[in-house]
Amino acid sequence: MDVKVWMYLAYLAVSIGLTVWVARTLSRNGLVFLRDVFPDDRLAEAVNSLLVVGFYLLNLGYVTVAMKESDPIGDASQALEQLSLKVGLVLLVLGALHFFNVFALGRYRRGRMRHQATHPPIPPAGMLPPPGVALPPQGAAFPPRGGPRPVQSAGPNPPAR
Repeated sequence: MDVKVWMYLAYLAVSIGLTVWVARTLSRNGLVFLRDVFPDDRLAEAVNSLLVVGFYLLNLGYVTVAMKESDPIGDASQALEQLSLKVGLVLLVLGALHFFNVFALGRYRRGRMRHQATHPPIPPAGMLPPPGVALPPQGAAFPPRGGPRPVQSAGPNPPAR
């Protein structure tokens, strides 16, 4: 057999092996994360299965499209160089797919957690006045809820009129 055919066979074996290993690892360890993201365990398992199928389709599709080598391969060293380039690109695609999935699910989880929160993320700094009451000037304190307080005199004896 030609050196190029051996390179293709090695490329397919390594790429498919890496894809299966990464998919199983992500599926097993990602299920814990998905159970935290989705409230229902059945939904988390279904999304996990769909992500695995999509992962296989995208990655194995890329592996088969990127398999063709148009340049002639003269010896084993050139074949190994091309093989390492192709496997490296497969690993980059695997990493990019993983990053995208984690990013998208993390955003979804943050939004769901924010929506479910019963208290604000930070304590309130103050309160707005009731409807119909004008806002106090900048830097002044808000009046209590019952309305404005009576003004107290400055000294012990009020001035005579």
